[in-house]
Amino acid sequence: MNVKENIKTLIVDKPLKLDCGQTINEFPLAYETYGSLNKDKSNAILVFHALTGDQFVTGKNPITNKDGWWSYAVGPNKSIDTNKYFIICANVIGGCMGSFGPSHKNPKTNKSYGTDFPVITINDIVNAQVNLLDHFGIKKLFSVVGGSMGGMQVLQFVSNFPDKTKTAVPIACTASHSAQNIAFNELGRQAITADHNWSKGEYSSNNTIPDKGLAVARMAAHITYLSKKGLQEKFGRKLQERDDLKFGFDADFQIESYLRYQGSVFVDRFDANSYLYITRAMDYFDLAKQFKGNLSNAFIKTNAKFFVISFTSDWLYPTQENKDIVIALNAIGANVGFVEIESDKGHDSFLLDVPDFLSALKNFLDQSYKE
Repeated sequence: MNVKENIKTLIVDKPLKLDCGQTINEFPLAYETYGSLNKDKSNAILVFHALTGDQFVTGKNPITNKDGWWSYAVGPNKSIDTNKYFIICANVIGGCMGSFGPSHKNPKTNKSYGTDFPVITINDIVNAQVNLLDHFGIKKLFSVVGGSMGGMQVLQFVSNFPDKTKTAVPIACTASHSAQNIAFNELGRQAITADHNWSKGEYSSNNTIPDKGLAVARMAAHITYLSKKGLQEKFGRKLQERDDLKFGFDADFQIESYLRYQGSVFVDRFDANSYLYITRAMDYFDLAKQFKGNLSNAFIKTNAKFFVISFTSDWLYPTQENKDIVIALNAIGANVGFVEIESDKGHDSFLLDVPDFLSALKNFLDQSYKE
């Protein structure tokens, strides 16, 4: 995957001390922007992407030629209005779309870092991205917004930089990864490392990829992004282009065929080692633990206005985990709004065309911008 063309990159020349103890220097941070920064630089929104996202939020992704991952929400006159706001989105460190990650060349070995890449955390990811504010000369963002892992980054950002944003919108997320979520991530990692092509993370030296393992990891994760009701309504027990069961192990059911397709297209755009590193960062995320078990203390220094959004059918990051964030904010008298959106589309609801969600997000941002 040649990602160097069509990619904006900031070389971060400030050393970044990682939570694992290592320090990285002169590292690339790939990013994209949409809209225009106004004169007083007060209309900037930093969007954080989820696990398999990238910096190409909307429009056409020049690398994959597909629509940006949040095209429903970001664009002219959309929820995050590019006529009004200046949107910045970075590819997370550890990723595979231009930012410093395991597929980068290690100058000591002249090979890809692979698993020699340092283990990173959500905290590291956010501390890398704050350099973009200096790059654009932005003292204070209008908002930080993100869903899923992006929501974790929103929470971490406000905790780390309490004065650097006016508003914060964590969507379909949690303040710490549950045992269930760690278990699903471990299933994916084991699928990748069990693939004989993985070669202890050195597969790029052999010009191979652990495609089967990565596809299975994606299939397992994708199930968690959907809902039982949504799956049943869309697929049920419908057969795949046949009238009867074949009594074999081909994809008899449409849902099987759908998952296989999701796995196969994912392999073309995502690096297996990046999948290991980013899922690990999510598993390590525990904001309350950073504050001796008191989540409220993570936000005690900020005056940011929060809007927490969850979805009824999200069983990966259920509404209660989003409400726990609201409770922690209420305990310190923070300015916080909350909405649970009715949707049968599961965790993926924030990425899809869910009108109630899109209008709630737009109303909050546009109203807050006037204040």
